[in-house]
Amino acid sequence: MKVKLFILLVTMSFFFANNVFASSAVVIEKMDRSADEALQLTKFGQYEGAERILKQFSNDIVEAAGLNQYFSMDEVRILEDSLKEALFAVNNVKLSPEEKINRVTTFRLVVDAMNSRYQPLWTELQDPIMTAFSQVKEAAKENNYDSFRTKLNSFLTKYSLIQPSLKIDLPVDKIQKLEAKITFIDKYSSKLLNDTSGIVQLTKLEADLQNMFENADKDETDPSLWWVIITTGSIIILTLSYTGWRKYKGENKRKQKEHND
Repeated sequence: MKVKLFILLVTMSFFFANNVFASSAVVIEKMDRSADEALQLTKFGQYEGAERILKQFSNDIVEAAGLNQYFSMDEVRILEDSLKEALFAVNNVKLSPEEKINRVTTFRLVVDAMNSRYQPLWTELQDPIMTAFSQVKEAAKENNYDSFRTKLNSFLTKYSLIQPSLKIDLPVDKIQKLEAKITFIDKYSSKLLNDTSGIVQLTKLEADLQNMFENADKDETDPSLWWVIITTGSIIILTLSYTGWRKYKGENKRKQKEHND
């Protein structure tokens, strides 16, 4: 009777765990579709439709925030911040269509970063971002500050599209080091051209950016598979532990009986 009860409890735990994961997957898929639709509407200048979807998205965030088995609080915060920026953009008549698209694109990339198992969408911006940075280096070599500052601003604009997504996909220490280098170059751009180490610093940052894109692929193992592995492993451990305990108890009874005889 005890064995049957134990197996029943373990089985119930297994199905409960899988139901939690299934609920998470449904919410994530819904969020991904909504974010993509909002971006497409923004590209076609249908800002009211995009706004409606983005507002509805808030309900999805509430659902996602409650699924702490899948999302961290930092991920939800990044998602909320990018959503606010997207809503501000589609509602602001002073912003250009390009700026509206950029901010909604950032939001779209964040949602994808939370959803993708490997090859997140932000990696698709490797060519424009690396090309923009290459132009920054060329302007620095020419020692033309006006051109250098213009090219740097262009790079920073493109980089800002993927910055929130990087905070989701990259280790904290890696993103902090990358951000520190970019901030330094931006802040001291006027002095960089007169410093003999300026080109060296730009070259190092270029290598870091290239390495970031080349190593962006995530673990290709399906999260649902990992969940099954972990859950099944727990069941096996519990079952073996229970079996071992029963065996140990039986051995003690046998030894006690032999001693009494």
